[in-house]
Amino acid sequence: MITLKARLAQNLDDPQELRAALQSAVELEHATIPTYLYALYSLEPGANAEIAALLRSVVLEEMTHMGLACNILNAIGGAPVIDDPAFIPRYPGPLPGAVESELVVPLAPFSQDLVADVFMVIEEPEQPLAFPAGAEAQRPLTIGQFYEAIAHELRAAGEDSFTGDPSRQVTHELGTEDLIAITDLRGALQAIETIVEQGEGTSQSPKDDEGELAHYYRFAEIHHGRRLVENPDAPPDAPPDERYAYIGPPIPLDPAGVRPLVTNPTTAGYEEGTAARYACTTFNYTYTSLLKSLHATFNGRPGNLDAAIGLMESLKQQAVDMGTMRIGDLRAGPSFEYQPVN
Repeated sequence: MITLKARLAQNLDDPQELRAALQSAVELEHATIPTYLYALYSLEPGANAEIAALLRSVVLEEMTHMGLACNILNAIGGAPVIDDPAFIPRYPGPLPGAVESELVVPLAPFSQDLVADVFMVIEEPEQPLAFPAGAEAQRPLTIGQFYEAIAHELRAAGEDSFTGDPSRQVTHELGTEDLIAITDLRGALQAIETIVEQGEGTSQSPKDDEGELAHYYRFAEIHHGRRLVENPDAPPDAPPDERYAYIGPPIPLDPAGVRPLVTNPTTAGYEEGTAARYACTTFNYTYTSLLKSLHATFNGRPGNLDAAIGLMESLKQQAVDMGTMRIGDLRAGPSFEYQPVN
């Protein structure tokens, strides 16, 4: 699993520090999306349909998680910052707030190694640890512990923290869970529970409260090549980790249906004047426009979300088109860089 710097969850009784922590949460949720999308874009249209559907379902929920974090931040009087070059992490590199010596997240075409060594590590559930009294604040945090620290402080502060303008709340149905408006403590805690359970599951089940597999186990299905189903041989008193098994219908992988996209591309890495360079620049213009549109959406213009969704669809088609462009033995892929829009 990845762990986050302890400082992200320190001094959260200070409203400004709590808002800074939620801004970090917005950045963290966004940072996983390009790496998941890049793997999805590398799948030939129509090939590896089950794998593509699982990847797409995780991306949609990560988008919802980012929106929920924005809504919580708005609800306590903050303002999400999305239209900023610093908002985009550098690929390859650590996730925002993560301990730098740990996982390096790339932009890479789909592979079983990518799923096992990166995606499953990002989404791995936290294991409860008994830290010595007084030392916990100095140890790195799992993502679940980070969100629990935010939830703890929201509970402690109570309803008085929810001073944000309700008109800034954004609602939409993106994944299996709606992007809900958050105006009180109950809504904020519900959103945090959704974010954690959709990523990690619960301590007793690989599924969230809606009966959907958590992200970690969806990636594990791809890795094992089988659906995770209830274990018919498990006795009624079986421990949680024996109640399910990867023995369901197969999830086949056709290697020929994976485009060999360039790993960790940059705009500057494509030769000046080539179609790939132009396409990458165009993609980054659209991506930056998307960030600007999302920034406006979560800063008082919630009706702008439809335009943002349209830009997401444009990105998908631009990435698919790039994947047909040959770079030697490889294919071109988008770089997800901030490109100021004229």
